Amino acid sequence: MSRLFPSLRDRLDGNARRAVEVYTRELPEYREVTREAGARAAMLDFAVLLRRREIELGADDAPFTEADLATLRAFGAERGARGVSLASQRRVLGLHSVLTLREVQEAAGPNDVDHVMHMLGWLSVQGAVAQNAYTEGYVAGQRRFLPVAARVRRLAGELLSDGPTAAALAEGLGMPLPAAFLVTALRVTGPPLPATPGRADAIVDALLKHHRTPMTWHEPDLFVALLPVRAGAPAVDDVGPVEWPELAAAERHAVRLADDFARLTGRPCSAGGVQGRPGRLAQAVLLAARISRVAPVEAVPHRLYAVRDVFVELGTTQVPQVEQWLRDLGHRLSTGPDLVATLDAFYRHDMNRLKTAFALHIHPRTLDYRLRRVRELVGMEAASTQGVRTLSAVVAAVSAGRWSQDPSAGGVPRGAV
Repeated sequence: MSRLFPSLRDRLDGNARRAVEVYTRELPEYREVTREAGARAAMLDFAVLLRRREIELGADDAPFTEADLATLRAFGAERGARGVSLASQRRVLGLHSVLTLREVQEAAGPNDVDHVMHMLGWLSVQGAVAQNAYTEGYVAGQRRFLPVAARVRRLAGELLSDGPTAAALAEGLGMPLPAAFLVTALRVTGPPLPATPGRADAIVDALLKHHRTPMTWHEPDLFVALLPVRAGAPAVDDVGPVEWPELAAAERHAVRLADDFARLTGRPCSAGGVQGRPGRLAQAVLLAARISRVAPVEAVPHRLYAVRDVFVELGTTQVPQVEQWLRDLGHRLSTGPDLVATLDAFYRHDMNRLKTAFALHIHPRTLDYRLRRVRELVGMEAASTQGVRTLSAVVAAVSAGRWSQDPSAGGVPRGAV
């Protein structure tokens, strides 16, 4: 005869005490909570109650009742209201799952195989139900503790790490998750901005007035916003073509947000974007960040750069010898009269002499002189196939601020642009 469930009942109090000890040892925030009067006892009571219901319902193959789920939500809400971090909340759920399996294994005897398999099957379904209820309560509790901007940053962080609680956090904020996001990475230049939570929340709070979407500081100099792509855009991989009307609208939204962000921070920035789907955004944000490192830095961003715009620059940064060769060419061009700026305008106007000269406010013959000077310095025509491929990469690197501003180091002085 199986002794699994009677054995679990006999071990209930000891297992609950061990669980509380594990939580307080592994999670500093839980250890801090238990220093308050009565907090440890309340935690132990909950651990006992949860295990008792798991044993009773698992033995009968019955689901958690609404009263059970309400208790789980209430305890999750208490943790959220105390300010327990999302990382700790996620970790405690993982620890509970591991401890529960261990408890079943320790209680099982040689004749308990069928009952063990039954209990594991019940836990696989009802364990997820219980975790969802606890998370719902945690999100509700956070509303009383965290301002909206901080909760938005947490949602963005969870999405960008492909975390499991993103859907619950999004629902709590009234931000339903779309089928796809345009992951927009804005990299600021200059001295680091103050990294205090208050400063981060202030920027997010200001942007939320016109852009109600997940956003956060992903790195000290990298701000990331997740802009929804309306239903109807084809389901494509992260670096696939991005020419559909639905995604084009998201790109226009990204430019408006980048403009507002640059004005708020008072810093020039570069903007890179990659399409990605919830659950697959960790790789998308890495690529968007790489694009922002090679995209032109602008005081007021006027476009969002995608892979199609900077694939050459992305490739050259992976080969140090190629990067150094381009850097040397840039250093040579820095000795001429505004040659980098001239080439930038030349390529932006599709190598049309009259349009380029007009944009630079110079005579076409002056433009011709500068292009001849380019040929003399680097040994290639700006309008040749080799020139376009090579010199446009040099211009892009200078515009992105990738190289040292010390001419003796082979870099390009800021005045060259």
